[in-house]
Amino acid sequence: MKYNKLKIFNDPIYGFIRIPNDLIFDLIADPYFQRLRRISQMGLSYLVYPGAHHTRFHHALGCMYLMQKAILALRYKAVDISEEEEIGLLCAILLHDIGHGPFSHAMEHSIVKDISHEHISLQFMHELNRKFDGKLTLAIEIFTGKHPKRFLNQLVSSQLDMDRLDYLKRDSFYTGVAEGNTNADRLITMLNVVDGNLVLEEKGIYSVEKFLMARRFMYWQVYLHKTSVVAEQILISILKRARFLLDKNHRLNASSALMYFLLNEVRVDNFDCQVLDQFSKLDDIDILSAVKEWQNSDDFVLSTLCQMLIDRKLLHIKVRKEPITKKKLESKKKKVQQRFGLKNEDEISYFVFTGKLENRAYNRKHQNINILRKNGKIVDVAKLSDHLNLNALSNTVTKYYICYPKEAV
Repeated sequence: MKYNKLKIFNDPIYGFIRIPNDLIFDLIADPYFQRLRRISQMGLSYLVYPGAHHTRFHHALGCMYLMQKAILALRYKAVDISEEEEIGLLCAILLHDIGHGPFSHAMEHSIVKDISHEHISLQFMHELNRKFDGKLTLAIEIFTGKHPKRFLNQLVSSQLDMDRLDYLKRDSFYTGVAEGNTNADRLITMLNVVDGNLVLEEKGIYSVEKFLMARRFMYWQVYLHKTSVVAEQILISILKRARFLLDKNHRLNASSALMYFLLNEVRVDNFDCQVLDQFSKLDDIDILSAVKEWQNSDDFVLSTLCQMLIDRKLLHIKVRKEPITKKKLESKKKKVQQRFGLKNEDEISYFVFTGKLENRAYNRKHQNINILRKNGKIVDVAKLSDHLNLNALSNTVTKYYICYPKEAV
């Protein structure tokens, strides 16, 4: 009896999502992809928004669903997308986030050294291409922007791609932040292709404005929420401290996958198949179980940081428009040193530190959102819009923060 691979997922955002073919089914069933069920989409944001427990697995399926709709909308307007290109697009968008590690962006600064999740996604895609006898070659061409039809890559990775359309709508739903909700159907219906590039028809301009405003709201209210920021910084510090202690022959318990990355410095030039195999075994469970274990460590810094995260008794964070002065930073450090009896500057810096937050809703210099006017002209959305804020959204807004234990200061 032939096994039925045309399954259906019931998604809380879009309803039923159908698996279109055997290749997509087999990709979803692969252990590399199933790992995404154990990778949170929003990292530690659930410490602020309790509903934000959805996963990268959810998101990838949602992106595939929106891509199916985009292909239908473009074909309806006589845009040439072959059956092979359709499969390539669906595979590319399905796998676009497969390289995310546990708690996502925090890992790009601690588990691996300055390696982006896009680079790791591409490594996974090459490995899966070997497994699937070259069936992902076209998907990789689209993902890397090497396909001659530029709009295929723009559907996967641009300022108005299926990735952004899904995560804004999905994260808005699970956090309950209504301002982030966007009309993905309306935007997709307005898509078109001119001279090989993705454009949006003029009648969809107000939907684009709302989309960009929603992105700005979601970054300040959710992704860059000060509590999420300080929680992520604490997690980065925990892993940094664990690595430091292991270098000093201090004994720590952790899963074999996590221990591999703590004991070895992984960089772009040594990220090979062996490293990829170890990375594929790493997920949120490894990190959380280690943090739970390490809160009992005899190292004061490590145990205190872990307890903060487990009990949600985080460092206090103050956000300002101006950079934090050196005088203010040193004053906080001195008080914390006295309160905790810390020995050196390095230990104090785990508890008192500064940083900055940057947010730009629209980048006019890279992968612009172009509007197709009724007269056939192509115009950048920021020039055409009568929305007073859209030009302002093209500027980078920078805020500065300082973190410290409130009880010590």
